[in-house]
Amino acid sequence: MYVCLCKNVKCHEIRQCVHDGADNLREVSRCLGVATQCGKCAKDAKQIVKEAKQERQQLLEYLPA
Repeated sequence: MYVCLCKNVKCHEIRQCVHDGADNLREVSRCLGVATQCGKCAKDAKQIVKEAKQERQQLLEYLPA
């Protein structure tokens, strides 16, 4: 699903960016350009970043030390 139409950014790209180490919307914006033009996607993008960070944390908890 497209999140940012201005920059053609899809949900899975935001999730991948977070799984690759981005910790907030600002870092995802630097990586993908999301929420840098009209800003209408910022709220949804921020929610996806939050969810992806939770997913990342859950994955890290299950990995052996």
